[in-house]
Amino acid sequence: MTIANGPRLSRRGALAAGLLLAAGGARAQAAYPDRPVRLIVPFLAGGGGDTLSRLAIGPAQARLGQNFVVDNRPGAGGNVGAELAARAAPDGYTLFYGTNGTHAINEALYPRLGFRPHEDFTPIAPLSRIVLVVLVKRDMPVQTLPELIAWLKANPGKATYGSAGNGTTGHIAAEMFRMAAGVEILHVPYRGNAAAMTDLAGGRIDMAIELIPAAFAAMQNEAVRTLAVTSATPLATHPNLPTVASVLPGFQVSAWDGIFAPAGTPQPIIARLNAAFTEGLRDEAMVGALRTRGAEPAPAMSPDAFAAFIAAERVRWGAAVRASGAQIG
Repeated sequence: MTIANGPRLSRRGALAAGLLLAAGGARAQAAYPDRPVRLIVPFLAGGGGDTLSRLAIGPAQARLGQNFVVDNRPGAGGNVGAELAARAAPDGYTLFYGTNGTHAINEALYPRLGFRPHEDFTPIAPLSRIVLVVLVKRDMPVQTLPELIAWLKANPGKATYGSAGNGTTGHIAAEMFRMAAGVEILHVPYRGNAAAMTDLAGGRIDMAIELIPAAFAAMQNEAVRTLAVTSATPLATHPNLPTVASVLPGFQVSAWDGIFAPAGTPQPIIARLNAAFTEGLRDEAMVGALRTRGAEPAPAMSPDAFAAFIAAERVRWGAAVRASGAQIG
């Protein structure tokens, strides 16, 4: 009897141990987060992406009951931070602030990446949609977008435009503008959009097509001249600014951002984070802060819906990069 029942008891013991381990794992996930969460932001502190990421985590961390610690890891259009985040433990304690750059542009722009945007990350929740603006230095001899295009055509190759770096949204948007307008402009890449805005305000470059959050301070201080927005229709927050599409029909560009986790992060943690960030976007103060910076709260999406959205954006931005001929590395 002992010999016959031994394997059966052993199997029962293993089953019981497995149930205990599963219960322990469930309790650990239910308690998540029980310590601060690191959010890797792949941009310089003080820039537009950094600002939006810090806005987003405020309401979310209040709902989760834990602090978020922002870890700025800029470089290579967001690739440096993305690679670091992709290698992090999938336990919910390292998250990533991703954008259309890191998850839709860069794989078409860089021949080699140290991470796989769509295999190494699990989308959690979208945060905002962000419009860009056409900016020129104060002493540029133009007052309107048609005047700018006319000046650029009369002075081919003489104007410079700045961006936050090769392959960033501002870079690709400016290339799309260059092709649509049929003009020649020299690209000057910077290490972050704060540096580009500083040089534009100082008159060291001629123009930029930049995300409103990154250009916000310069616009408010009137250190630059703002000519147009890249949305399909005028913004409620900037109703006097015409659209680029009113001069170049069909031109429309907007960026987006969201929160990601390393692939393999448990689904209960993903669901908890999705709820926290989605609910946080309904916070009235959060909505107001986003809108004053030219961003709109993204529509609420499940992680699966966000993943489907990203897949479509991957096709759209990839086509824009290839049409521009831009490539790095």
